Amino acid sequence: MATVEIIGLIAGHEHQSSEPYVSTPEFLNPAYVRRIAQVHEAAGFDRALIGWVSSYPDGLQIATHAAAATSRLKFLVAHRPGFQAPTNAARAFATFDRFYPGRAAIHVISGGDDVEQQRDGDYLGHGERYARTDEYVEILKKIWNSNNAPVDHEGRYYRFKGALFNIEPEYRPRFPIYFGGASEAALRVAARHADVYALFGEDHAGVADQIARVRAAAAAHGRRPRFSISFRPIVADTEQEAWDRAHALLDRTIARRRERGLSDPAEPQAVGSRRLLATAAKGEVLDKRLFTALARVTGAGGNITALVGTAEQVSDALLDYYRLGADAFILRGFDSAGDAEIYGAGLIPLLREKVAAESPRALSA
Repeated sequence: MATVEIIGLIAGHEHQSSEPYVSTPEFLNPAYVRRIAQVHEAAGFDRALIGWVSSYPDGLQIATHAAAATSRLKFLVAHRPGFQAPTNAARAFATFDRFYPGRAAIHVISGGDDVEQQRDGDYLGHGERYARTDEYVEILKKIWNSNNAPVDHEGRYYRFKGALFNIEPEYRPRFPIYFGGASEAALRVAARHADVYALFGEDHAGVADQIARVRAAAAAHGRRPRFSISFRPIVADTEQEAWDRAHALLDRTIARRRERGLSDPAEPQAVGSRRLLATAAKGEVLDKRLFTALARVTGAGGNITALVGTAEQVSDALLDYYRLGADAFILRGFDSAGDAEIYGAGLIPLLREKVAAESPRALSA
């Protein structure tokens, strides 16, 4: 039976990274983290993404707190190579896995914005960041499969000798590696390492193009990764109510940006963001349900395209992307807890039911 992986988002506090709303002044609310994790588990999500921004709290510690408040929910923890030694990162994830076996995966983000990287002291250029990521992930894989034998490494960015790994992770053969980045440099590294390649929510043509390019690059290494796509579904009882809400969220986002004195967004450095803006330039609504206007007004700094309609309609739209090659979806709303509950009440079970009727997918190599 074919299956689909549904991934939500856990932030440190309510409305963090929710464009239409005013964020609370605190950056970490432990009670909120517990509650939003429990909401996602009750709604039927498989995993929850915990993102990485230079000013945000540590993601693996948030995952630990959320895991203690739940029993089944898994976590996709974003990690930027370069700010922590790979030997330390490997131990940190393995330690988490001993407390909560099988519940963590790593989402490797090399970084697409120089200003953001420099806040943590990283002054490497775009291409070098991906070269470092290539070496970094190779080290993680080597250590996670070391079976407690000493590991030596001498490369361009890292050198160590006799690294001992006395924490045997439960995850076998190793932690799943999700990978983000849309540039040619990202594609080359992902082809070697990604178990799941993460895409932003472009139109059908854009997604089909990305999947074909990644598959061709990965095939040269004898691999066939899976694909995830990120959307911000706007779901309501009727299609008209959903579109009314979509336009209200757009108006509120524009108003919030004006209140904060934000002018027209600058051209983003990240290739994925530029692709989203190119998608938005094709039209405000594409493929019937893809609402792109929020990407246009915000500069597409992250996954910001929405699928709009009833649960039945949006599940059909997601099924179209499943048929293009995606079997994982990162779905987060603009009201994190409220939208997660809405998805759990209709969208998630409908999508699972429809995917179950499809032909099973080949596993990643």
